[in-house]
Amino acid sequence: MTDRYRVYANLSTLANAALGVGAILYILAGNKLWAMLLIASAIGFDGLDGVFSRRSSAGPSRFGRVADSVADAVTFGVAPAFLIAVHTGDVGTWAPWVPLASALAAAYLAAAVARLVYFTARAFQRPHFLGVPTPQAALAVTVAILFHDTPGFAGVAPVGLLTGAAVISLLMVVPIPYPKLRRGNAMRLPMAATAVAAALALVPLQFRPSTGSALYDLALGAAFAFLVGVASYYVVGPFTVRRDRPAPTAP
Repeated sequence: MTDRYRVYANLSTLANAALGVGAILYILAGNKLWAMLLIASAIGFDGLDGVFSRRSSAGPSRFGRVADSVADAVTFGVAPAFLIAVHTGDVGTWAPWVPLASALAAAYLAAAVARLVYFTARAFQRPHFLGVPTPQAALAVTVAILFHDTPGFAGVAPVGLLTGAAVISLLMVVPIPYPKLRRGNAMRLPMAATAVAAALALVPLQFRPSTGSALYDLALGAAFAFLVGVASYYVVGPFTVRRDRPAPTAP
């Protein structure tokens, strides 16, 4: 008999990858707003993948881990790297920064793939992540784009975006513990609120509201809440990780 939870997990992984491919195509077509919405939506499917895998009677499989990491590499590695490197709007502002943007995009992608390979091979059994997980890194890139590129709530600022991209890339491979957002973790509820804020920021922007309109103000306020939520994971998250004490040695 087919394990339905395993089927659901595989479908969630496939949806994650499909949304990542869609995000890349939107970026190349010059629509970063839709791309960011697809990346944020894919995080939900990435979470469902883990939930269904743990409910499966056979438990998570090696194939599932590899497939999940490949999907994550596309959606939370390649797509955010394209967000950093590709600039079809404000071309004149970005022209002097294109080489550096491309280099930092490559560094971001390399860091994302490196941490996913490590996680798949060795770190999946840990109760927490080492380094910022790729979905959270993708959210941080999304926040940086919202404020410093598209729609540029704080103005189009290549220095701000590229500095953020460099820091995010570094934090993915620095061995700082970050929590898995499972039941009982203190960051679970704040990050659920952050997901709501992300939707309230990204969905209204798809209608291209004019500055000062009600939709624009809603998106701007939600974007600030989104920023605070993502920053809280980076700053507070490591302090919520439970560190097992070493077992006492016999006298």
